Amino acid sequence: MATETPQTRPHEATDDEPAVETARRQLDHAATLFDLDRDVVERLKQPAKVTEVSVPVEMDDGTVEMFSGYRAQHDSVRGPYKGGLRYHPDVTRGECIGLSMWMSWKCAVMNIPFGGAKGGVVVDPKRLSDDETERLTRRFTQEIRDVIGPNRDIPAPDMGTNARTMAWMMDAYSMQVGETTPGVVTGKPPVVGGSYGREEAPGRSVALVTRETCEYYGTPLDESTVAVQGFGSVGANAARLLDDWGADVVAVSDVNGALYDQDGLDIAAIPTHDDEPEAVTRNADAALSNEELLELDVDVLIPAAVGNVITDANADDIRAGLVVEGANGPTTTSADGILQERGVPVVPDILANAGGVTVSYFEWLQDINRRAWTLDRVNDELEAEMQTAWEEVRTAVDDNDVSWRDAAYSVALSRIAEAHDARGLWP
Repeated sequence: MATETPQTRPHEATDDEPAVETARRQLDHAATLFDLDRDVVERLKQPAKVTEVSVPVEMDDGTVEMFSGYRAQHDSVRGPYKGGLRYHPDVTRGECIGLSMWMSWKCAVMNIPFGGAKGGVVVDPKRLSDDETERLTRRFTQEIRDVIGPNRDIPAPDMGTNARTMAWMMDAYSMQVGETTPGVVTGKPPVVGGSYGREEAPGRSVALVTRETCEYYGTPLDESTVAVQGFGSVGANAARLLDDWGADVVAVSDVNGALYDQDGLDIAAIPTHDDEPEAVTRNADAALSNEELLELDVDVLIPAAVGNVITDANADDIRAGLVVEGANGPTTTSADGILQERGVPVVPDILANAGGVTVSYFEWLQDINRRAWTLDRVNDELEAEMQTAWEEVRTAVDDNDVSWRDAAYSVALSRIAEAHDARGLWP
């Protein structure tokens, strides 16, 4: 597979840099490359608002525990805030701000009329019962009720949350405002206003972007080998589609390790994490570690599990000809610079996995109009939107001789800057 022209390495950063500092560093780097208005850049370095709440929850044993929750709202110049809600023990205020910034860029690169937001509760969801999770969700919704809404801020599922969480959130908000309001969240079950195809959308967009990028570099998908780290919603759906389209998916993994076959795996026979947690390596005869999967000699590497897995410690050992980011932030700033110097193209998460927010936008439209779409329509609309966004970023790559990440940032930030210029600054 051909590789892109190496670019200047972004300003150095440590691999344990907080998400908010990484996001700001990437913003500064893009501003330097594309001569963005410095006043707009300074505004985009800070969130518009961060709501921090304490959430009391009665546990099953009758005791009351306190949990900390956050909702960061970054920029709404192009429309209501939009972003996921995660339940995870490592949630922090700074993480939410950084992720909300990336959501702003993601919505803009897809030309969706939303701004960026992100939220979370500091909790290990695995130690909660279903009843405790429901009580936590409903009380957290009450605590942030004044800052969310279908025309204000629209949460969606993220790590540790799912469609059922969103249904509880929608119900709690609806009870509080006195009317059923399905548009307050996306990622709900279709029976209460959710969209068909929403859960599969991030993985589908990763597969679509992989297909187009392979063709761009002269390696057709049916002649490509692929390794996918992570077999949850994103990784599994991407792997299955790529397998259906003729690629040889030679490795997939779960938290315990990777299943590998150089001749290609029977992807359809492997249960997803949602279907059967940790099923990838259970009873496997040939397994690698997750770290070894990243260093396989394949045409395409898709890190689709967690962030910060490609670092300066292993970037020189990445042998894939192309990296397509399925997870949010899987490549650290320093590793990104190393891969650029080596001429390894990296298609960034703000483009590759943007299918989730794109179908969330479709869901929001369906809720506003009270008219459901078929799965075929959702998938057709998603493919058209992803194709358009990929072509716009590809044009920026070719015209400016920059990396895919820098090109995606140029598309996104130019749209946000233009919107700020048009609306002006309130005195």
